[in-house]
Amino acid sequence: MSQDKPLDTPDLWNQAVFDKFDLPVNSPVTPGQLTTESEIQFRCHKGVSCFNECCMSIDLTLTPYDVVRMSRRLEITTTQFISAFTHPFDLDAHGMPGLKLKPVEGGSACIFVRPEGCSIYDDRPTACRYYPLGIMGMRRKDEAELQDVFFMVKEPHCKGHDEDRKLSVAQYRREQQVEPYDDLNRDWFDIIVKKRSAGPTIGTPSERSFQLFYLASYDLDGFRGFTQSSGFTDMFALDDDERRAIDEDDAALLRFSMRFMKQVFFGENTIAKRDGADARRYDARKDAIVQKHHANVEKHSLRDPQSEAEDQGS
Repeated sequence: MSQDKPLDTPDLWNQAVFDKFDLPVNSPVTPGQLTTESEIQFRCHKGVSCFNECCMSIDLTLTPYDVVRMSRRLEITTTQFISAFTHPFDLDAHGMPGLKLKPVEGGSACIFVRPEGCSIYDDRPTACRYYPLGIMGMRRKDEAELQDVFFMVKEPHCKGHDEDRKLSVAQYRREQQVEPYDDLNRDWFDIIVKKRSAGPTIGTPSERSFQLFYLASYDLDGFRGFTQSSGFTDMFALDDDERRAIDEDDAALLRFSMRFMKQVFFGENTIAKRDGADARRYDARKDAIVQKHHANVEKHSLRDPQSEAEDQGS
């Protein structure tokens, strides 16, 4: 199996590999970087003795496109899917919201596993498609773009590694149909990395920032409703084709939601605003903004009684 020199700065995805491959002794992650040309040995099928074993104790982080695909498969909204089949967790120390797939009630098995295999196999999450590979975005020093790198996970229960079949990472990715998932999730990974990188300079993100990230990342149906609201349409000028696309096409809406977050969080302005929209918005919110400003001034002007006494005695 060919392995290249690890990249300089790990940014995203598997926490065990985040920390510059500082892995525990019993970690199932094999250190080292794999490229798309690297050769792996693996095959999973119903005849392998461990079939379904990896579905019996899950810890699956969901991506935006995972939520879309599974909700559509179940013929429910993303809002309903999130409520019924996920539980929240923090993606980072600031509390950036993430979602994990909820296991069966009172257990650790995947709610979608059946004796014959996954009941939503064609729409299974990204992590399931990649297994036993992992993927993360890494950035070389002085390079702006993230690069996909891969690593191998070898758990004791998995006998697929003993199967007599070798193929490249690129071939495995095509076989598992992960490419559209990676394509539609790439900007989301980039947003997470940028927000983490900017953390020390901008401070802890606001609750409103987290709410927008959650809505635009996971609850695509809720975000679609947001883009149809008068507040949004009064602010942003979409042409008829773009309006129709985000109303009718989930992939188009997901790409738009990533553009929207990049515009709001990082000032990457790719969505046109209506003339005078910012001024009208300010006028509508002026009283609330002024009240908040005065409240902040008053709060920070209050002196600690002990400090006052010490000042007067000096």
